[in-house]
Amino acid sequence: QVQLAESGGGLVQAGGSLKLSCVASGRSFNKYAWFRQAPGKEREFVAAIGWSSGLTSYADSVKGRFTISRDNAKNTVYLQMNSLKFEDTAVYYCAAGYFIVVDFLSSQYDYWGQGTQVTVSS
Repeated sequence: QVQLAESGGGLVQAGGSLKLSCVASGRSFNKYAWFRQAPGKEREFVAAIGWSSGLTSYADSVKGRFTISRDNAKNTVYLQMNSLKFEDTAVYYCAAGYFIVVDFLSSQYDYWGQGTQVTVSS
């Protein structure tokens, strides 16, 4: 059974840091990504990484502040979030898929985690 399990969310002050983890079990995927959804807003792309290539992509809103990485041995993807802002507050979801042509299209991902809440206080 395929499962993506996120962890690492929490409450942090603006300017602080958090590191999210996503452990994948059941099978491997070609690409992993992080999306987020704030209250009353649509789910939006945050970052993606190719499992074999390590190539990354980011939403403009997080470039220079967030870093996506992976640990192949642990089957885990990370999202290091620095210089957090109030507007980063959202539920963060891990997603995985095989044939991802456009990283930021959520419809292209096959599997999703349950999400982890990140709250940034101003």
